[in-house]
Formats: sequence, structure tokens, C-alpha cells
Amino acid sequence: MLMNILFAALIGGIVGVAGHLQRLGKLVKPRMTKKFIYLGFLEDILLGGLAAVFVIVTTTPDSPTAVFIISLVSGMGGEGILKLFDTLKVKDQE
Repeated sequence: MLMNILFAALIGGIVGVAGHLQRLGKLVKPRMTKKFIYLGFLEDILLGGLAAVFVIVTTTPDSPTAVFIISLVSGMGGEGILKLFDTLKVKDQE
């Protein structure tokens, strides 16, 4: 089970970086201002990996292929959450 969780986190993180590159066209490095810490591409890695781990833990797949496919799909779900947050930010600024 631990290997499935680590594999899911890795695949979800890779999908998160791919979504970050697709959305922004470059890797945005983490930076810190006086009030905020911007995680940049690390935010996408964390959300994609966490989404994949949560889905793997709740579904308990039986083969490495199933872990891979579920991790890919759930990593894309983490990207969808980030897009939702971006949409909410834009609406708040208007």
C-alpha cells in the first residue's frame, strides 16, 4: 500500500507540473513577499500529488496499471481545483 501511495504522489505531482506548464507556459518559481508566500509550481505539485493520494487511499486499486490511471485522472482533478481558485480570484477583483 505504501508503494501505491508513493507512486500515486509521484504521478499526481508530474501531472500537476504538466498542468502548470500548460496553463502558464513556464515554471513560476516560488517567491516570498512581505505579506504572502507564493508557491509557484510547487503548489501544482502538492495539489496534484495530494489529490492522487486521497483517491488511491479511498479506492485501493489492485494493480499498478490501475494506480497509474487513477493517479493521472486525479492529478488532473487537482489542476481543476487550481483553475477554480483562479476563477474565484478574478471574480473577487472585479
